[in-house]
Amino acid sequence: MSAPLIMLIALGIDLCLGWPTRLFARIGHPVTWAGAAIAAGDRWLNRADDTGSIRRAAGAVMTLLLVALAMALAATITALLPGGWVSGVILAVLAWPLVAARSMADHVRAVAKPLARGDTETARSAVAMIVGRDTTRLDGTGIARAAIESLAENTSDGITAPLFWGALLGLPGIAGYKMINTLDSMIGYRTPRHEAFGWAAARLDDVVNWIPARLTGALFACVSAAPRAALGAMRADARRHRSPNAGWPEAAMAGALGLRLSGPREYETGPTQDPYVNAAGADPAPRDIARALRLYWRALAAMAVLLALAGVVLHA
Repeated sequence: MSAPLIMLIALGIDLCLGWPTRLFARIGHPVTWAGAAIAAGDRWLNRADDTGSIRRAAGAVMTLLLVALAMALAATITALLPGGWVSGVILAVLAWPLVAARSMADHVRAVAKPLARGDTETARSAVAMIVGRDTTRLDGTGIARAAIESLAENTSDGITAPLFWGALLGLPGIAGYKMINTLDSMIGYRTPRHEAFGWAAARLDDVVNWIPARLTGALFACVSAAPRAALGAMRADARRHRSPNAGWPEAAMAGALGLRLSGPREYETGPTQDPYVNAAGADPAPRDIARALRLYWRALAAMAVLLALAGVVLHA
């Protein structure tokens, strides 16, 4: 079975089951396992009394070793399987927890439902689970904007990118990508502790997300009711975003929905004065989260079609 078809099955399993709470309670999740290894390396290797260059080198070595370990383990498992459709299904089951399509939608719905009924406090708590900014003072518009931005960015990071690398390199590709993305989410911040140590993880994450981010933006545009507006917003504003990759899906979603996203925000490290993407758009309202989710589901359907087509072509 070809790698794209294996990723298509993994996506289907995830959409049907998510990652069950009982299973998480029993064994955790591959991302939590990776997180434990990263946290241990951070404690052992990221020493405050070392110079910045030493910390940068230590972080680079840890990053490369953990990514190589994840890919080697996945490659070994793949090599030990006999081949055929049964092996393909086994590989899809192993890839399943590395795709986060259902959980992303669940997290965003958890913001949308209380916000729609005016329960700002619950919505604020829910959005704090999916964004890194300070959410304590967000109003309804800020909560809606944060949820929609997170949905756009994480469609790329949590779904398109793992499926892309899995379709390209099989189980080692999706496992290696997920380790890189977890490293970036834990140590890839410009804080006093991690600016040097997490430098390699952050740069590597930028590299592996370069194609998936732009592909996600193109998918949002293609499945939207306003493809020209989405493509125009990407061309005009994607490069103005503070992230080299997040601006592409965010700008596409902003243009597709006629909203302005990004802009000034508060982090633990202080406020930023980021420019808006699609600045002429309307400020998001609670109902716009549901519109964003509908666009998200159409983009997932398009991804499934692309995986199926790639699988058929490779099988022929």
